[in-house]
Amino acid sequence: MIMVVMWRYFNGRTARRFVSTCSGHGWWDKVRVAPKNPIVSVNESFLADPFPHKVNLAMGTYRDDNGKPFTPQCFGDAEAKINRYTLEETNSSEVSSKFVMESVKLAYGNDSFVVREGLYAGVPALSGTGACRLFAEFQRNFYPDSLIHLPDPTWPNHHNIWRQAQIPVKTFHYYDPDTKGLDFDALINDIKNAPDSSIFLLHPCAHNPTGVDSTEEQWREISYQFKVKNHFPFFDMAYQGFSSGDLDKDAAALRIFVEDGHLVGCAQSFAKNMGLFGHKVGCLSVLTRDIKQAAAVKSQLQHIAHSMYSSPPIHGILLVTMILSDPNMKEQWKKEMKIMANRIRAMRTTLHRNLEDLDSSFNWEHITNQVGMFCFLD
Repeated sequence: MIMVVMWRYFNGRTARRFVSTCSGHGWWDKVRVAPKNPIVSVNESFLADPFPHKVNLAMGTYRDDNGKPFTPQCFGDAEAKINRYTLEETNSSEVSSKFVMESVKLAYGNDSFVVREGLYAGVPALSGTGACRLFAEFQRNFYPDSLIHLPDPTWPNHHNIWRQAQIPVKTFHYYDPDTKGLDFDALINDIKNAPDSSIFLLHPCAHNPTGVDSTEEQWREISYQFKVKNHFPFFDMAYQGFSSGDLDKDAAALRIFVEDGHLVGCAQSFAKNMGLFGHKVGCLSVLTRDIKQAAAVKSQLQHIAHSMYSSPPIHGILLVTMILSDPNMKEQWKKEMKIMANRIRAMRTTLHRNLEDLDSSFNWEHITNQVGMFCFLD
């Protein structure tokens, strides 16, 4: 007990001496507390609330009926295989290359000429956020006078990501609060009126935060207008599978643009659809005209990534690669994705029905018209 008191006494004296000797230097005096992310603030309030029947509607991660995170059953088999890997094998560039190839297949299609001809530059990233940040840095390095066009609204962090990369942000029309759907005419006008060769961020499916997606016909019109203006489409695909339950169908927008001859960029996240939120597994891919250009772009993306985080953790990358490359595991995962999507639709239907049963005077059809994990109620 005496030792503890003495330690605290001398440690306190050391701390006071440190403060008295360094406080005059002025370092960090200009630093102020950063504004809290509103989503994080809501989650903190949720955790602090003692009410036993609370429900968190702010976090964009899938939970089961018991409020538990989703973990695919095939992960057990994948984990067993990972445990047989040696340290030397998991550190090889082969793992990253295979992960990128399997990710690209999932996005653009197994039989896509993009995969077949190797017309892509891809690197592992720290989930979808890291993939977006990598592309923003790439944009700043090679198109420093450009800006990014973001849908209004979009995931709030998109604004932070491009601003941190010193890329000016401009918004384009997306959500119509009167119809609670897509403001398609205004969106098309913004595409037409943007300077030629502008860069646009697009949500291919399960739009965050509105749950409003374009139809296939609308995507084809958007792709056509992009072609006329030579705009560059950058897709943030964080929720592949959550819109329809079909991984290929949810990638249709991306593939329409590729079919129409666009070079595109794509940020993929496996945080939600594989329940790997804590592993931060993502992929950034950029399509190129030829293999030579792909090698150049990849080298630059790797150079940027190396200065930011060197390389991402290998465990999650191995999990995703094994599931995507094993036909049985992949098929099991696809079935579970469909179950999740069907459950989300069922929850929307139940909410819609319960609101109508309350004899509300409002029209709540937009709840079931919107898709994915997000819903605008007003």
